[in-house]
Amino acid sequence: MKRFRQYRTDAATRDKYADVRVSVTDFIYPYFIVDGENEVQPIKTLKGISRFSIDQLLIDLKETIALGIDKILLFGVITDDLKDEVGSAGYDPNSLVCRAVRAIKKQFPNLIVFTDVCLCEYTSHGHCGLLKEQTVDNDSTLPLLAKIALVHAQAGADFVAPSAMMDGQIQALKAILKQQNLTTKVLAYSAKYSSNFYGPFRDAAGSAPSFGDRKSYQMDYRTSQQGIEEIQADIEEGAEWVMVKPAQTYLDIIQRASVTFPEVPLVAYQVSGEYALLKNGAEVGLINEEQGFLESLTAIKRAGANFIITYYAKDFVRKGL
Repeated sequence: MKRFRQYRTDAATRDKYADVRVSVTDFIYPYFIVDGENEVQPIKTLKGISRFSIDQLLIDLKETIALGIDKILLFGVITDDLKDEVGSAGYDPNSLVCRAVRAIKKQFPNLIVFTDVCLCEYTSHGHCGLLKEQTVDNDSTLPLLAKIALVHAQAGADFVAPSAMMDGQIQALKAILKQQNLTTKVLAYSAKYSSNFYGPFRDAAGSAPSFGDRKSYQMDYRTSQQGIEEIQADIEEGAEWVMVKPAQTYLDIIQRASVTFPEVPLVAYQVSGEYALLKNGAEVGLINEEQGFLESLTAIKRAGANFIITYYAKDFVRKGL
């Protein structure tokens, strides 16, 4: 009889044999940015998370950096009157995200800044690409994604992260960055599934589509091999880092990607719905929140993620985990 209970007898023993550990350097912390001054807007669907104007973002970043978090991901949130059918506010060189990046880099030059590259936050229809009647057109969207990436890179972003799920988007971004002699890297939202777990984010970013859904360009969750093929295509097009999104319900894809592409840094996004379920479950006494998010984050890393985008990053450090 093989005995395993000897590895679990007490906390010290369990700690000794634990072979998966999450650390603060694994985290990328998401921020939602708005225009104005002195704006801190709590997000009802994401308890503990707020939208920040740039001045308040810089204040909050002091705490973030003091906690040891050295990577952030920015999402721009603009008012409806600034949106149009082609998302022009997204590729304005003086866009909200560009101004935020410049301000961050001036005050915190060593902070690693990722920026989301998509049209959904900036289009009046809320879809991630240009429309031809009721259909999102892939190829006409690519130049606009490239323009967003370019202005973000010129503002000082370390990584641009295209999330639109248009075929060829990595190639388009890499081409314009190379043309402009920019060394900005690309984090590809490679295996991004059409998921029910994005609801709170769409509220936070004001990016819900005004009609239909995104199933024609985000991946069908009933597929398995397509995720690996999407990642491979993005690597071949030049992505330096790749991503699986969401995380918790796609641990199998994270694990397969980590084994298939061990040389490429792999990011997993613990998305808004995953965060909100843990928060709300803890609030009504179904789970212990601290133990719940620690187990969740550990599972994501155990599956093979090198980095985790999570709204729990600060709480993880604050609680000394």
